[in-house]
Amino acid sequence: MFGDKLHEECAVFGVNVNTGEAGGITYNGLLSLQHRGQEGAGIAVMAGHTIMLHKDVGLVSEVFTGNVLKNIPKSNLAVGHTRYSTTGNNTRENVQPFVTEYLTGRIATAHNGNITNARVLKDKLENCGLNFVASSDSEVISSLIAYHSLESGSVLTGVIEATRQIKGAFSLIVMSSENKLIAVRDANGFRPLCIGKNEYGMCIASESCAIDTCGFKFVRDVLPGEVVVIENGEITYSNIELHAPKQSMCIFEYVYFARIDSIIDGLSVYEARCNMGRVLARECPVEADVVCGVPDSGLEAAIGYAAESKIPLASAFAKNKYIGRSFIFPVQSQRENAVKLKLNPLKVNVEGKRVVLIDDSIVRGTTSAKIVKALKDAGAKEIHMRISSPPFKHTCHFGTDIDSEENLIANRFDISEIARRIGADSLAYISTEGLKEACKAARVPFCTRCFTGYEDKEVENLRKSQLEEN
Repeated sequence: MFGDKLHEECAVFGVNVNTGEAGGITYNGLLSLQHRGQEGAGIAVMAGHTIMLHKDVGLVSEVFTGNVLKNIPKSNLAVGHTRYSTTGNNTRENVQPFVTEYLTGRIATAHNGNITNARVLKDKLENCGLNFVASSDSEVISSLIAYHSLESGSVLTGVIEATRQIKGAFSLIVMSSENKLIAVRDANGFRPLCIGKNEYGMCIASESCAIDTCGFKFVRDVLPGEVVVIENGEITYSNIELHAPKQSMCIFEYVYFARIDSIIDGLSVYEARCNMGRVLARECPVEADVVCGVPDSGLEAAIGYAAESKIPLASAFAKNKYIGRSFIFPVQSQRENAVKLKLNPLKVNVEGKRVVLIDDSIVRGTTSAKIVKALKDAGAKEIHMRISSPPFKHTCHFGTDIDSEENLIANRFDISEIARRIGADSLAYISTEGLKEACKAARVPFCTRCFTGYEDKEVENLRKSQLEEN
C-alpha cells in the first residue's frame, strides 16, 4: 500500500475437474488470490495434447477480459498464476505460467517463491543448449523440470529430480501433457500451498480462500517437502521427497501476506491477527480513548487490541474501494495528500481523542508518517502507534521484496526517533516471542529472520552456502 509495504512473490492455482470448466475455475481462483500479486496474470489449459496459454501484465480482470475468457477452450486441466515481481522485470515474458516443450511432452509451470541458485542452474542448462526468453527464475525451474523429464522419461521423476536441485523458497504447480497436475512445496515450507476437493475434481492453491470461493472443500495443506500428483480428479501419488534441517514457514503470511479468510498450516489468518492485537495490548498498553486499525492490514489486530484492553474500537478511515492501482499527481500539493485518495480520516471518530493506531509493520516509514499526519489534521489529540510485527531489520532472499537493509527505518533509528519522525506520540512493536505466541497454533515452525537474523546456526550456514553458490 502506497509503496511502503512488504510484497511477496506470487500466487498459484491449479485444477483438475471433469466438467470442462478448468479455465473458468482458474480465473476465479486467481481473482481470489489477487492480493498476492497485481503485476501480471496467466492461465494455461490443456487442450487435447496442446497447452493453450494466455498471459500478460496487469490485474487478473485486465488480462482476462470477456472476449479472452470466451476463447479459453473447454478443458479439465488448468494452471494459473498472478505475479508480483521480486526477480525479473515486469514484462509479459516474465509473467507465468511458463510453458516448456521438450521432445516427448509439454509442461506448464507456476511458481511462488524465490530461488537462490537460479543463476547457477541457468548456466548449467544453457551449457546443455537450452535457451531462455525471460529473466525470471521461474523459467529456470520449468526448463530444469523439462530437462529431467526428458532424461528420465517421466514428468513426476523430472519434477522430483529438478526440485531436489532447487534451493530457496517454492510452492510449485506443474501441469503436464500426460494430464497430470503435480504440486510441490519446498522442504522448509516457506510458502503456503493447499488442496481442495469437490464432486467434480480437485484443486491446488496458494491459499484456502481460493479453494472456498471456487466451490471446493479444503482437504489439507501440502506438507513441507511433499510432492502430490492429481489425475482424473484424485490424488494418485503423495510422498515427502524433499528434506531440510529445519522447517520454517514465513511468519509474514500471518502478519500481512495472506487473506484473512485463509487457513494456513492449521491456523486461521484472521485468528492469528486478532491474537497479535491481544498480545500487543498486553505487551504495549497505553491510556487512550479509541483503538483504530489501518485498513486493511491493521484491522484484525485492532479488534484483538480493543478486546484485550477494553478500549472502544472505532474506524479511523473511510477507504475508497474504487481507486485502482495508480494515481496521477501533477503537482506537489496533490502528491502530499495522496494518502487521502485511498484513506480519508473519519473526523467524527478521532477528533479530540487519544487514538491507539494499529498497523502490521513499518518498513520505510513514509506511509506511517502520512497516516499519522492525516489523523492529526483531522483533530486527533494523540496518536499512539502499535505494530503487530517486530521491527523489520533484515532482507529476505526467499520472496520478500526488500532490496537493502539500509532502506529499513528500524536499522537507521531507534524506536523513539522513529516515533518522532512519523509524528506519533508513542510507538511500540510486538515482540518476536509475542508474535510467535499469537501464531502458536500453526503446525509448522516459523522463519523470523526478517526480525532477528538467523536464529538457528545450522540453517544460517545452509542458507549462506546457498547464496554463495549463486
